[in-house]
Amino acid sequence: MTEQRDPARAPRRMSPQRRREQLVAAALELYGRLPPEEVAVSDVTRTADCSRALFYRYFPNVESLHVAALGTVVAELIERVAMPAGGDPGTQPALEEQLGGAVDAFLDVAQRHARAYVALLRSGSVISTGETDALVDGVRDHFVDLLVLRGGLADPSPLQLMTLRGWVALVEGATLTWLEQGEVGRETMRDWLVAQLFALLGVTARHEPR
Repeated sequence: MTEQRDPARAPRRMSPQRRREQLVAAALELYGRLPPEEVAVSDVTRTADCSRALFYRYFPNVESLHVAALGTVVAELIERVAMPAGGDPGTQPALEEQLGGAVDAFLDVAQRHARAYVALLRSGSVISTGETDALVDGVRDHFVDLLVLRGGLADPSPLQLMTLRGWVALVEGATLTWLEQGEVGRETMRDWLVAQLFALLGVTARHEPR
């Protein structure tokens, strides 16, 4: 069947970059209503009000659009999840405040892009690829690097690094459950995650040989 578009809403001429951004924005809008794996090219072209031929000028298939759209979610996570210097570096009160803000930003982005985030993290998802795995690894590395920097760990030990990476994995898994079940308030979730890190670091300190 020929795809119908409203002539009254004929798209303006756009630069290639702007058109690509429009298609990505359409995908993210659709993710608010559908799991990414259920979004088809026809859904995107209808939302963006463009033809299939125009879509294929920018993306070879819908999977490549998923990667681009999920990449924007990851870029937003990395941009928002920051721990600006403040207070007495390396002290627990300063770190708690910084970490609370970073976790709050993380939860905010994950909540606003809930379906995309779940698809990004779910192993075995039909949109899971080596490219999406690399996106996830980028967020993990960003968070660990922030913790090392703001925690004053110039030369983190193997146990410390394992603790930080384990906590990031905890944040990911807990956030998936939180988004899907919604049984815990966001402030409680944030404070619990922050407390979990310091509890884990306490255990590590007791087993640290140096």
